[in-house]
Amino acid sequence: MSHDPRHSDGPSADAPPFAGLTPDLICQLIEGIGLETDSRLLALNSYENRVWQVGLEEGAPVIAKFYRPGRWSRDAILEEHAFTAELAAAGLSVVAPLEIDGQTLFEDSGFRFALFPRRGGHAPELANEHTLRVLGRALGRMHAVGAAGQFEHRPTLSRQSHGQDPVRYLLEENWIPMHLESAFESLCQHLLESIDAAWERAGRFRRLRLHGDCHPGNILWRDEQAHFVDLDDCLTGPAIQDLWMLISGQRDDQERQLDWLLQEYTAFMDFDTAELNLVEALRSLRMLHYQAWLARRWEDPAFPRAFPWFEDGRHWEQVIQQLREQLDELQQAPLRWLR
Repeated sequence: MSHDPRHSDGPSADAPPFAGLTPDLICQLIEGIGLETDSRLLALNSYENRVWQVGLEEGAPVIAKFYRPGRWSRDAILEEHAFTAELAAAGLSVVAPLEIDGQTLFEDSGFRFALFPRRGGHAPELANEHTLRVLGRALGRMHAVGAAGQFEHRPTLSRQSHGQDPVRYLLEENWIPMHLESAFESLCQHLLESIDAAWERAGRFRRLRLHGDCHPGNILWRDEQAHFVDLDDCLTGPAIQDLWMLISGQRDDQERQLDWLLQEYTAFMDFDTAELNLVEALRSLRMLHYQAWLARRWEDPAFPRAFPWFEDGRHWEQVIQQLREQLDELQQAPLRWLR
């Protein structure tokens, strides 16, 4: 792609994130697009962005999402909104941004924000066969829509973006305690080599538009249906990226759950079983990316408050142990998923 969405044309990424985003300003910005608030605000759990439930004088409250300054370009955010609208038009239950006077994205006082309808629900019970079959059908339909177009401004999931770059950042910025640095660096080298091998085994798999962060916290289960929220991380990648986070438990449990998902998924979308080589590789990349995400966001005061253990040496000892276990899983992956 010629455009890197991390190079935003919005507010400077060097400015303190969300500085000045006070309750008064939030109400002022929302009233500036024609909605009258009742000044009742409820901060919702979000770290990457800032999300508030905002009461209105007339009608139900809305959810206001303020995008992290400097993260996405305007084009990248609008592409997220367009993909969500495309999914909704295809009959999928996604929480799409509200359109007000022909716009879904608003910008004022150095902040970009969007409004969403408030929706209720709870996380799905993933070990349940019925639940996984419903999710499999929904994701099959979602990926059929995703395969019908392509992103121009959203990122592509790659070994470099989610593996090599995070490891390099953590080492160069001295996040690894000195007495663990050598072990971490050596382990990550072997891990990245195993991820490369998994990628090679998967071959020329198809890449399509995905939800990108399809974990249970981004799915509302209500009335025996799955309702997808927060496409903030939508990207281009392999179909299995939206599936592997929905399976859990022991090896036999995961294989059975994946079978339920794919039985329903393939009624709407073809699935290349070679992508099963990527399950443990993608899990490893997510682990590495998560550690670097915390490190990159440490200047945001919300992060030290929420993750005080991140700078503790014991945390990094646990990370190294988890990565060692993951390396072992990667080496067993071909037999595990393709037997």
